[in-house]
Amino acid sequence: MFTSAGIYHFSGNSASLISLAAGHFVPTSHSKPPTTLETMEINIRRANLVDLKHILHHRRAMFEEMGFRDPAMLGQVEKSSREYFSEALRTGAYKAWVAEAPNGRIVAGGGIVIADWPGFPGEHLAKRAWILNMYTEPEARRHGVAKQILEIMIDWCRSEGFSAVSLHASSAGRPLYEAAGFQSTNEMRLAL
Repeated sequence: MFTSAGIYHFSGNSASLISLAAGHFVPTSHSKPPTTLETMEINIRRANLVDLKHILHHRRAMFEEMGFRDPAMLGQVEKSSREYFSEALRTGAYKAWVAEAPNGRIVAGGGIVIADWPGFPGEHLAKRAWILNMYTEPEARRHGVAKQILEIMIDWCRSEGFSAVSLHASSAGRPLYEAAGFQSTNEMRLAL
């Protein structure tokens, strides 16, 4: 539910969210599963420059889980991402949302890149929207948090007048996006 303060409230049975103890970051692999059940309210709010460390953490963890393990490569991703997100959050070229547990811990996030783009059939805006950087901490998964963030971002795109929004899906994320109605396109890539 959206509140007038710009915060979305989401409640669910979160068997694993109770393990979200002190600190904002957790490793992406865990040695023991959470043992306590608790119903917890998650607030989804717009991210800002103060959240940059969380956005960077999510981006790196996302790539690590997709199999990228080279520390030098991940360091370069983090460096160039810090440069991009610092500027794009400030200028509004990147709109981001984070999911926050009651203790203030960021458990998920995602964002939209807004890029200037020439006109193309079906779009009346001179820009495009891409969803990226979707990440949920392992212990917060399977509770609908990512789905809520995705729905908020889709609603935001509609309210801004976009006729479409795109993304690149990891194999783990593909079911979420397909369930929301995303379809494959004709995009191709050449490695340089």
